[in-house]
Amino acid sequence: MKEGEITPGISAEEYISRRKRLLEILPENSVAILAAAPEKMMTDVVPYPYRQDANYLYITGCQQPGGVAVLSHECGLCMFMPETSAHDVIWKGQIAGVDAAPETFKADKAYPMSKIQEILPDMIGRSSKLFHNQETAVQTYTNLEAFQKADFYGAVRNLSRLTHELRWVKSPAELKLMRESASIGCQALLQTMLHSKSHPYEGLLAAKFEYECKMRGAQRMAFNPVVGGGPNAAVIHYSRNDQKIDDGDLVLMDVGCELHGYVSDMTRTWPPCGSFSSLEEALYDLILQTNKECLELCMPGTSLLQIHHYSVGMLRKGLKEIGIVNSDGTDPYNELNPTSIGHYLGMDVHDSSVVTYERPLEPGVVITIEPGIYIPLSFSGPERFRGIGIRIEDEVLITETGYEVLTGSLPKEIKHIESLLNNFSSETGRENHINAKAATS
Repeated sequence: MKEGEITPGISAEEYISRRKRLLEILPENSVAILAAAPEKMMTDVVPYPYRQDANYLYITGCQQPGGVAVLSHECGLCMFMPETSAHDVIWKGQIAGVDAAPETFKADKAYPMSKIQEILPDMIGRSSKLFHNQETAVQTYTNLEAFQKADFYGAVRNLSRLTHELRWVKSPAELKLMRESASIGCQALLQTMLHSKSHPYEGLLAAKFEYECKMRGAQRMAFNPVVGGGPNAAVIHYSRNDQKIDDGDLVLMDVGCELHGYVSDMTRTWPPCGSFSSLEEALYDLILQTNKECLELCMPGTSLLQIHHYSVGMLRKGLKEIGIVNSDGTDPYNELNPTSIGHYLGMDVHDSSVVTYERPLEPGVVITIEPGIYIPLSFSGPERFRGIGIRIEDEVLITETGYEVLTGSLPKEIKHIESLLNNFSSETGRENHINAKAATS
C-alpha cells in the first residue's frame, strides 16, 4: 500500500469522507451499527475463505471478522475490536485489536468487544432512531435489551438504504480499482478463450480463469464462475462446471474477479472448436446488436429500466425474424430471458441493490449491459434452437458525456473470435510440433 492508504488504492482521507457523508444523511439523534461479516465454517475447525461485508468495509476499511462499528453525530466512528488469546495467535495469527482502530482505521473511539454490553446500550438509549446492517446483524448487539426495546417501538431501520446511496456513485479512487479489476478479468478471460480449443472442459476453463486472475493480482473470484457448455449455457446461473464441452457446442462464461474490494463482471459466448454454425451466428448477431444498441443508450439521465425495455423490444422482434418465436399470439419471451438487461456493479456484483432501476443514471455509476437468450431443451419452439444459450455482458461506466466500456478490450465480434481461436490454435499446434521434433532428434 501507498503511504496514507488504509486499503490498497483507498486513502484514510476517503474513508473519513465516507463517514462524514453518511453522517450527513443519518437523521439527527440516530445511531448506525455495522457488524463485520461473520466467519462461515466448512467443518468444525476449517473456515471458508473470508470475505468482508461491503458496507462494513466501505465505512471502516477493516478486512477482518469479529468487529462492530458504531457511527453517530455524538461520537463519530466508534469501533469495537475483537480480542485474541495466545491460543488464537498460534492457530490464526495476529489480529488488529483496539490499538489499530485509531492508529490504522482512524476511529474516533475504540474499545474491546468485551466492553460492548456496557457501552453500546447507553448509545442506543440516547438515540431516537437506530440503523443497522441487517445482513450481518450479530447477537452481540441484537440481544441487548436496548436494541430489542428500540426494535419493539419501531425505531430500527435497515442501514443499507443509506450506505447503498453512498456507494452508488463511485469516487475516482474506486473507479481506478474497478478499471484494474475489469482489465484483469478481460486478460484472464481472453487467455481462457484461447485455452478452450485444446481443453474443452468446463472445470478446466473455470480453473484457468481463476489462475489467470490471481496471477495478475486479484484476491478472489467475484462469484462462482458460470461455465456452461452446450445446453448448460441455457441455465442462467449454472455452477456445476463439471462437463466436457462437445465439439461444435458453444460455451458461455460469466465470470469476474475482485481486486481490493471491487469486482468485475463479464460474459462472453464462443465455440471452442473455432467456428459458429449459421444458426448460432444468427442468434449471436441478434444478441451482439442488442448489446451495441443498449450501450449507446448509456448516458446520464437514462435509467436501467428504460434500457431494459428497449432491449426486450429489440430481442422480441429479432426472435420472430429468426423464427424462434412464432407470430401465433403466444409470447414465450420471458421463458427465453427472465433477466434484466443489467445491474449496478461495485463492491458487490449486484451493487447498491436498494437503489431502484428506475433511477436516472449519473456520472460515476457503473452498470452491466448483458442481453442474452437461453433456450432450454424443453422449449416448445423449433427443435433446432433447443439447448442454445448466448449472453454478451460488458461493464459500463456512466460518464459526463455518455459511457466508457470497461471491458472493451475483450473481443465479441464473430470474425474476431473465430480468427483469434483458429490462429492461436494453429500457432500452438506448430509450436508443439516443433518441440516434439526437437525432443526426438
